Order: sequence, then C-alpha cells, then structure tokens
Amino acid sequence: MTKLAVFDFDSTLMDGETLEFFARELGIGEKVKAITDKAMRGELDFFESLTERVSFLKGLSIQKVDEICHSLPLMNGAEEVVKGLQKKGYKVVCFSGGFRNATAYFGDKLGLNGEFANILHVKEGLLTGQVGGEMMFNDSKGQMLLRLQKLLNISPDNTMAVGDGANDLSMFKFASKRVAFCAKPILKENANIVIEEKDLSLILNYAE
Repeated sequence: MTKLAVFDFDSTLMDGETLEFFARELGIGEKVKAITDKAMRGELDFFESLTERVSFLKGLSIQKVDEICHSLPLMNGAEEVVKGLQKKGYKVVCFSGGFRNATAYFGDKLGLNGEFANILHVKEGLLTGQVGGEMMFNDSKGQMLLRLQKLLNISPDNTMAVGDGANDLSMFKFASKRVAFCAKPILKENANIVIEEKDLSLILNYAE
C-alpha cells in the first residue's frame, strides 16, 4: 500500500530560512527575519509576508541566488528520514513556500518523489522582486496535498504531514500523522506528533 509523507522545506528539511540567507547577502537579514518570524507564528498573512520579503530582493543576481540555494544546510537526519520512509512504502514530497531554485536541487539530492515551490521572477539575470507559484497562500499546502491524494489515490489515513510554521497548518486536516518539528506554538497545538530535537530521523519512530 502506498503512503504519502509531505515535508515543508525551510526549517524542516533544511536548517534555516532560504529568504533569510538571501537577505543576509544584501545586508537586510534582521529586517526579513522579523517578517518571517511573524508569518510563521501566524501573525501575518503568508501571501503578504512572502511578497513583501521577496520585493526586498530586487536586483540580486540569479547566479548568486542559485549559489546560495545549492549550499543551504540540510537538517540533521534529512537523508535518513527520506530513505527510511521510502523503505516503508511512502512517497516523500516537499511543499515549500520558498523557491524551486532550492527545492529542485535538494529534491534530486535527497531522492524526493516530488517537490512543489514558488518561482522567483528573473529579468536580465536579476531578480525583479516578484514571485509566483502554487505555494503563495495560507491554504496552499493543504490544497496541494488534497490534489496529490486524489491523483495518487492515497487517503488521509495513509498521509503524514511535517512542518514547523503556520503555513503548514492547512496540511494537517488532510493527514492522520501531523508532525510539528521544532515548531511554532500554533502548529504544535494542532499536531499529534511533536518533535523538539533537531533530528528528522526521529520521525521514523512514528512511521509504520
């Protein structure tokens, strides 16, 4: 029987926030981090916070973006959890409110069965400060999970969702295993598995 495990990327599969790595390159790390933190706590609308943060990146070269994305630090246990879940019959997918520059690269590196993320708009080799994609809104991950379940004919009973922030909440109503990984309080309150240690391989203890 096929099962489905969906992971957030930033601060879940990857140790950190992609946007903050970009912002540090531009010397605006603290400014962007403050907005990210509010969004992940559920205090800001995700779409508004995403578009505002990306607007600050205007002028950053796509070459530098890819360089940063390809050197992001994976979370401890990321490779083990992906391989371990796949051995247990799970399709392992990443849903990210971040960017395909990172998820496509690490999707290949980790051997994910699929990855869905947003796309940074580029013109003449530079970011324009605009963004588009399937993961722009508070409920985007839940909607995509529902579509994937229908496509693969997998029920919520055979679905695990793993995340750390408020924009991962929408996945939880479609998953019987709701994992809050080193998460914000809003996600922990709605989880039935809470992991406080930065080690993704601990999730394997909850996967049959």
